[in-house]
Amino acid sequence: MTRIVYEVVPHDGGWAYRQNGAYSESFPSHAEALEAARIVAAAQMKAGEAKQIVYQDGKGIWRREFDDGSDPIETAIEDRF
Repeated sequence: MTRIVYEVVPHDGGWAYRQNGAYSESFPSHAEALEAARIVAAAQMKAGEAKQIVYQDGKGIWRREFDDGSDPIETAIEDRF
């Protein structure tokens, strides 16, 4: 099983969620960043769908992967603020 953790953190004068070192866009409030992280986490949990995944890694390089939908995904949100 794959586990993906989203962290809600201060970023660029606002708030963002971060996953594996890559930041989302900035949001003006903590509540907006937390809600965005919840939406993304819920979308990741959908099983059984084959899809292409595009993401930016911790070094800023854009990656593309194919997920055949057979591996369950567990998501979590860490919010220390």
